[in-house]
Amino acid sequence: MCKEEAAFRGEYCQSIDPKGRIILPAKFRDVLSQRYDQNLIITKHQDLCLMAFPVAEWIVKENELKQLPTGRREVRMLKRFYMSSASECAMDRQGRIVIPPSLKQFARLEKNIVITGSIDHFEIWDRDLFDKNTSPELHDSEELQVMLDRLNF
Repeated sequence: MCKEEAAFRGEYCQSIDPKGRIILPAKFRDVLSQRYDQNLIITKHQDLCLMAFPVAEWIVKENELKQLPTGRREVRMLKRFYMSSASECAMDRQGRIVIPPSLKQFARLEKNIVITGSIDHFEIWDRDLFDKNTSPELHDSEELQVMLDRLNF
């Protein structure tokens, strides 16, 4: 029997306070304490949500971006999008992180949010935007089916 690797999984409904603080789900705190330190890099995602990476995982992404040819305009745009908004956030003793105001505004985080696991990182969504992006119609889409077929899921 193989040992289970800690990963960010699941969907959790939370709230964000006026100061931009959110409490991370206990399971996500467990992953951080088992595999990483308490620091996260939070950055924009093109779906109008935020991505939160443990620093070690973020370094992997930075190295991948570093390998791309900077002479290409789309590469520069990609680096600019992710790197200019990347902010390091530390988790406090209560398991909270503070979302920087510019990122909070970008992702339209007001009160009700959803935190979703994505294996090596997690996403932070406005609840309404998350619901729109995961509507039942999307589950039946041809694009999703093509992707699932390609991955043999």
